[in-house]
Amino acid sequence: MSITSLEGKRFAEMVIQGAAKLSANAQLVDALNVFPVPDGDTGTNMNLSMTSGAKEVKQNTQEHIGNVASALSKGLLMGARGNSGVILSQLFRGFGKAIEGKSSLTSKEFADALQSGVETAYKAVMKPVEGTILTVAKDAAKKGVSSAQKESDFIKLMQDIVDEAKASLDRTPDLLPVLKEVGVVDSGGQGLLFVYEGFLAELKGEKVSDQVSLPSMNDLVSAEHHKAAQDFMSTEDIEFGYCTEFMVKFEEDKKAFNEEDFRNDLSEYGDSLLVISDDELAKVHIHSEQPGNVLSYGHKYGSLINIKIENMRQQHSSIVGESHTAKPEAPPVKKEVDFAIVTVAMGEGISELFKSIGATAVIEGGQTMNPSTEDIVKAVEEVNAKKVIIMPNNKNIIMAAEQAAEVLGAEVAVVPTKTVPQGMAALLAFNPTASVDDNKKAMSEASQQVKTGQITYAVRDTNIDGMAISKDDFMGISEGKIVIAEKDRQQTAKSLLDEMLDEDSEILTILYGEDVSEEDVTLLQEYVEEHYEDVEVEIHNGKQPLYSYIFSVE
Repeated sequence: MSITSLEGKRFAEMVIQGAAKLSANAQLVDALNVFPVPDGDTGTNMNLSMTSGAKEVKQNTQEHIGNVASALSKGLLMGARGNSGVILSQLFRGFGKAIEGKSSLTSKEFADALQSGVETAYKAVMKPVEGTILTVAKDAAKKGVSSAQKESDFIKLMQDIVDEAKASLDRTPDLLPVLKEVGVVDSGGQGLLFVYEGFLAELKGEKVSDQVSLPSMNDLVSAEHHKAAQDFMSTEDIEFGYCTEFMVKFEEDKKAFNEEDFRNDLSEYGDSLLVISDDELAKVHIHSEQPGNVLSYGHKYGSLINIKIENMRQQHSSIVGESHTAKPEAPPVKKEVDFAIVTVAMGEGISELFKSIGATAVIEGGQTMNPSTEDIVKAVEEVNAKKVIIMPNNKNIIMAAEQAAEVLGAEVAVVPTKTVPQGMAALLAFNPTASVDDNKKAMSEASQQVKTGQITYAVRDTNIDGMAISKDDFMGISEGKIVIAEKDRQQTAKSLLDEMLDEDSEILTILYGEDVSEEDVTLLQEYVEEHYEDVEVEIHNGKQPLYSYIFSVE
């Protein structure tokens, strides 16, 4: 069998099979993370991101491959989680841009589109690092372009791409010394290889599974939070009862579309509004009490497709075992504010601390639970502010935050904080009378004035930076580098503080986690006061999981 032309329906199946292959191996990809910390979530992030893209493709399958690629790009963009998920979304964003308008592809056009995706992804990363998913994507695309010069069969072309991706993945330890030291290949590159292997399986007629079942949004929430979000609220607390999703296919004889006006008008009908559009379509998600009115408004612009309306009160009652009997009163319209701060944190105590020093909204997330671009977009839209600063507080969330800012447009900026202490320092530098740009500059500078330390545990045996670490050892991490590993948690904490504190240190803030007793943190405070008498100590119960202590030194 030879395939010399690729249409949309076959490409859609390739995407679905790629998502299935990645999903089946997500835990393996997680296990490849270099640091043995309990947040090895590259596989999880890429899986959730690719699943979002595949879900969008499944709902928009058609013969026109340019339109299918556009759907994939949108799904990946809004579902992107973590750096690996964002890079994956950028690879297929560039791919989709290169083939928009094309109804089918030749092998050369397909390979050239992969190359365009690589170029887009490299531009999206401020400081690209070789030996990562970027390298695997680049090498595979380069091989594809070369192969397509003489090979018109997509099966042979994709086989060459997969073979080169494997070879490139095997070379990643030679490009990134830390991979060689630990004895693993790059996790993001492995995830991309699984996607490409799924593509090849579909072309060969070798299904990854007989029937791919893509998880629903409720499944994703449960997977990330380990407990249904519905357990924390009553059915009567649901303000807008109907989750309404649809797409508008623009028509020439209908009202001219302007996304800003469209979004502003729809915001009057409910909350959790998300609008994504291109030249042909607008996708809408909204929670409303009048779904009929929402659909009537959308119909002014064109024909309605892919309509889905779900009664959230009924869903909630079935989940928590309640029976809904009363309709809640209509809530007051949220008043627009001038400036808002949206930040990310994990741990009830840390969230409350951020709110106490000025955060408008806190997105639950961090290690093991990176919020998606869509999560951040929704949080920003819900604060209803003219100007917004986003602080991710985790290096693996920065790219998703920046994508959210790009989607939202002007007057939204990201202060690229990598840790909770950096986020707190940045927030204290916020000036509500200054511009977005001036605040971004001042807050970014303030975030660099603190040192961050963390105590967590090893999830596997490893050797890194010449240090032998055993499973369940406690590790002291200073500024992102593991500097200590010991069996005793308190001794590890003391040793880490000895590394971080010096004669210039003035203030130590200790955020202790859910597994630390008040007695332990008191003993640690006494140790600091005895050995560093000039250092002022502040203590907060962060209630964070996974990280026993988070230290901030100023």
